[in-house]
Amino acid sequence: MSDKPGAGKFALITGASGGIGEAFAKLLAAEGYRLVITARNAEQLNRVAGVLNTRHQASVSPVALDLSKSEAAATLENELKTRNFSPDVVINNAGFGKHGHTFETPIAEHMNIIDLNVRSLSDLTLRFLPAMLERRRGGIINVASLAAFMPGPYMPVYHATKAYVLSFTEALASEHAGSGVTISALCPGYVQTGFQSRAGMEDLRVLKFAPKSPVDEVATIGWESFKRGDRIIIPGTMNKIMAQSVRFMPRQMVVQILRLINRPASNEQA
Repeated sequence: MSDKPGAGKFALITGASGGIGEAFAKLLAAEGYRLVITARNAEQLNRVAGVLNTRHQASVSPVALDLSKSEAAATLENELKTRNFSPDVVINNAGFGKHGHTFETPIAEHMNIIDLNVRSLSDLTLRFLPAMLERRRGGIINVASLAAFMPGPYMPVYHATKAYVLSFTEALASEHAGSGVTISALCPGYVQTGFQSRAGMEDLRVLKFAPKSPVDEVATIGWESFKRGDRIIIPGTMNKIMAQSVRFMPRQMVVQILRLINRPASNEQA
């Protein structure tokens, strides 16, 4: 019998082909969890699974799936049932955003952001949480963002979806307090991952000066805070200060500051 803390337990991690999701997979594999990891990119998922299976003699199974599709959560649930895999922990990390002038992005892409960041995350949470509550153990980490605390001109849909994730998670955590199940929102600031490239943020000037949190550090803080039972997890002192300060600033001022911060570098007059 393994003496690892995750021995005999199961975890599902979405968006695990890189970035924060991959960092979480490393942590849980090292603790002995049996993992199912999912993302769209089958090649990268297989890479992560191969590395972790070799390094930790872990059971890491990749399932390539586009979670923005309306039937994806049901498909994933059915796939897990065929494996007799009922997650003790779900880490909803999959998500993306788009930076730039709002109407230069096709409406379909904005809807895709909502489908992945909001609908899919909600669907997976609502599917897997009841079994955890029945067992009175386990929990869910929903990855939000520092963006959840403020409106974001030039990224309005992304900021709004992360505000939803934070509100949804906080409400569920309160509703099920004392159940033995932990429900946490992880709200990182700027983390250097593939997110920036996909969002079209490489030329955003503020990112050259913004404090950068190493991805492994963010995942470690998130995981350890979750195990302590924290509901809202904000890695980094400056990020904590920012999240608190916007609560007391005039809303109009917050939006104006974010408008200046998020303004595309290619358009000084925006």
